[in-house]
Amino acid sequence: MKGMKLLAVAAALLMASSNAAAQVTGDTVDEAPSAMAMAFDLLIVRPLSFVGLVAGTGLFVASLPLSLIQFEAPVNPARKFIVEPAKYTFTRPLGEMR
Repeated sequence: MKGMKLLAVAAALLMASSNAAAQVTGDTVDEAPSAMAMAFDLLIVRPLSFVGLVAGTGLFVASLPLSLIQFEAPVNPARKFIVEPAKYTFTRPLGEMR
């Protein structure tokens, strides 16, 4: 239990430091994610989003027989449970949380 609290505090500190304002250098604005944001994304967010993808796939497979019984195309559940989490996990640039 103590380890979970420590992990939660560390994650909160990393999130706070990753939301720092964009750095202004001369006339340009550096909007690239910080190294802390990239590390947090790589070590915490990506594995958790992969777990969400696996859970969403399980939910989709569980809902598939009901969709087929009702003669509905399971396009929307597939998009919400599989496609969007997969894009968030694998195609999003490292450090961008949107």
